[in-house]
Amino acid sequence: MKVLIIDDELPAREEIARLLGKEPDIEILGQCANAIEGISAINRLNPEVIFLDIQMPRVSGLEMLGMLDPEKMPRVVFLTAFNEYALQAFDQNAFDYLLKPIDPVRLDVTLKRLRRDRTPSPALFNAAAPLKQIPCPGHHRVLLIKIDDIEYATSKASGVYVTIGNGSEHFTELTLRTLEEKTPFLRCHRQYLVNPEQIKEISFLEAGTVEIITRNNHRIPVSRRLLGELKEKLGLL
Repeated sequence: MKVLIIDDELPAREEIARLLGKEPDIEILGQCANAIEGISAINRLNPEVIFLDIQMPRVSGLEMLGMLDPEKMPRVVFLTAFNEYALQAFDQNAFDYLLKPIDPVRLDVTLKRLRRDRTPSPALFNAAAPLKQIPCPGHHRVLLIKIDDIEYATSKASGVYVTIGNGSEHFTELTLRTLEEKTPFLRCHRQYLVNPEQIKEISFLEAGTVEIITRNNHRIPVSRRLLGELKEKLGLL
């Protein structure tokens, strides 16, 4: 069973890793110190189970779940030092919930359940609230950009980027699919989503191509296949 540990407290990560390391059928893929590292590791490593701290700075464990691609959703065992989060954790369809410091006997119960029930948790993603901000990692920081400030998002070979009004691009670990599902952004091209609140005009060019021009005059391509659907969603049909 491939697992990933996400917790901002190093002693807590080391403790759960020590306990899990005693289990011969468990492979610990890695440890992450925050939600942004966690999203990146989940996208790269595809763990079957994550042991996830609920309370983390900037982006909590619960907020992180809403930022995951539903196709990469692992089973989730929440970790927390506060019992009052139990109800909220199970509202998010958590597989299980462990109080810190971890009781080895209680952890053994969780592991037996994980071995017995390998059903994924697709409802976890659907239950999460829409995103209000997009986390963008930087050098020793995480920039949280409000949805309203983003003009468009694009997928490149190097990853997914969001662009704000001044034209600056910011890398995000979130997939384009997650942004489409969890924000008001509309698909206008295979590689582009546009914030409908930032559309100034739709330009039909002589060559037969179509572009969206945003409020800050950025130009975004519109594919012919998606033009009708886009116009319908904008109430133009």
